[in-house]
Amino acid sequence: MTPIDSPSFIILGLTKDGKRFRPSDWAERLCGCMSAFGSECKLQYSPFVGPSDYNGEKAVIVDSRLKEVEPNVYRFVLDFANDNDLQIIDGVCPIP
Repeated sequence: MTPIDSPSFIILGLTKDGKRFRPSDWAERLCGCMSAFGSECKLQYSPFVGPSDYNGEKAVIVDSRLKEVEPNVYRFVLDFANDNDLQIIDGVCPIP
Protein backbone atom coordinates (compact mmCIF):
# COMPACT_ATOMS: atom_id res chain seq x y z
CA MET A 1 0.00 0.00 0.00
CA THR A 2 1.35 3.41 -0.96
CA PRO A 3 1.79 5.75 2.04
CA ILE A 4 -0.13 9.01 1.67
CA ASP A 5 0.97 12.00 3.72
CA SER A 6 -1.33 14.75 2.48
CA PRO A 7 -4.97 15.55 3.36
CA SER A 8 -6.19 14.19 0.02
CA PHE A 9 -5.04 12.46 -3.12
CA ILE A 10 -6.25 11.52 -6.58
CA ILE A 11 -6.34 8.10 -8.15
CA LEU A 12 -5.93 8.82 -11.83
CA GLY A 13 -7.44 6.59 -14.54
CA LEU A 14 -4.04 6.09 -16.14
CA THR A 15 -1.63 3.29 -15.40
CA LYS A 16 1.95 4.11 -14.50
CA ASP A 17 2.76 3.26 -18.13
CA GLY A 18 0.29 5.94 -19.27
CA LYS A 19 -2.41 3.57 -20.55
CA ARG A 20 -6.04 4.55 -19.98
CA PHE A 21 -7.74 2.32 -17.41
CA ARG A 22 -10.93 0.52 -18.47
CA PRO A 23 -13.86 0.28 -18.15
CA SER A 24 -14.60 3.94 -18.75
CA ASP A 25 -16.93 4.14 -15.74
CA TRP A 26 -14.41 2.67 -13.28
CA ALA A 27 -14.42 5.80 -11.08
CA GLU A 28 -18.20 5.80 -10.66
CA ARG A 29 -18.17 2.06 -9.95
CA LEU A 30 -15.46 2.37 -7.32
CA CYS A 31 -17.18 5.30 -5.62
CA GLY A 32 -20.55 3.59 -5.95
CA CYS A 33 -19.35 0.93 -3.53
CA MET A 34 -19.18 3.67 -0.89
CA SER A 35 -22.40 5.50 -1.73
CA ALA A 36 -25.96 5.46 -0.46
CA PHE A 37 -29.36 6.68 -1.57
CA GLY A 38 -30.30 9.89 0.19
CA SER A 39 -33.67 11.14 1.33
CA GLU A 40 -34.46 12.38 -2.19
CA CYS A 41 -33.89 8.87 -3.58
CA LYS A 42 -30.76 10.06 -5.37
CA LEU A 43 -27.39 8.38 -5.16
CA GLN A 44 -25.02 10.29 -2.89
CA TYR A 45 -21.32 9.57 -2.90
CA SER A 46 -19.36 9.39 0.32
CA PRO A 47 -18.01 12.75 1.54
CA PHE A 48 -14.56 11.13 1.54
CA VAL A 49 -14.46 9.53 -1.95
CA GLY A 50 -15.84 10.97 -5.16
CA PRO A 51 -15.50 10.52 -8.92
CA SER A 52 -14.04 13.43 -10.83
CA ASP A 53 -11.95 14.42 -13.83
CA TYR A 54 -8.34 15.50 -13.58
CA ASN A 55 -6.70 17.06 -16.63
CA GLY A 56 -9.29 15.38 -18.84
CA GLU A 57 -8.88 11.91 -17.33
CA LYS A 58 -11.28 9.98 -15.11
CA ALA A 59 -10.22 10.11 -11.48
CA VAL A 60 -11.27 9.46 -7.91
CA ILE A 61 -10.57 12.07 -5.26
CA VAL A 62 -9.95 10.60 -1.82
CA ASP A 63 -10.00 12.58 1.40
CA SER A 64 -7.36 11.02 3.66
CA ARG A 65 -9.68 11.39 6.66
CA LEU A 66 -11.24 8.20 5.29
CA LYS A 67 -8.31 6.37 6.90
CA GLU A 68 -9.59 7.34 10.36
CA VAL A 69 -13.31 6.93 9.62
CA GLU A 70 -13.21 3.67 7.62
CA PRO A 71 -9.69 2.16 7.62
CA ASN A 72 -10.78 -0.95 5.70
CA VAL A 73 -12.34 1.12 2.92
CA TYR A 74 -9.24 3.33 2.80
CA ARG A 75 -7.07 0.23 2.43
CA PHE A 76 -9.45 -1.15 -0.25
CA VAL A 77 -9.21 2.05 -2.31
CA LEU A 78 -5.42 2.16 -2.14
CA ASP A 79 -5.15 -1.56 -2.88
CA PHE A 80 -7.41 -1.07 -5.91
CA ALA A 81 -5.08 1.63 -7.24
CA ASN A 82 -1.96 -0.40 -6.56
CA ASP A 83 -3.37 -3.69 -7.90
CA ASN A 84 -4.33 -1.95 -11.14
CA ASP A 85 -1.05 -0.01 -11.34
CA LEU A 86 -2.89 3.33 -11.36
CA GLN A 87 -1.20 6.66 -10.84
CA ILE A 88 -1.72 8.34 -7.47
CA ILE A 89 -1.31 12.09 -7.26
CA ASP A 90 -0.68 13.25 -3.71
CA GLY A 91 -1.35 16.69 -2.25
CA VAL A 92 -4.53 17.95 -3.87
CA CYS A 93 -7.42 19.88 -2.33
CA PRO A 94 -9.80 17.88 -0.13
CA ILE A 95 -13.34 17.10 -1.18
CA PRO A 96 -15.62 19.97 -0.13
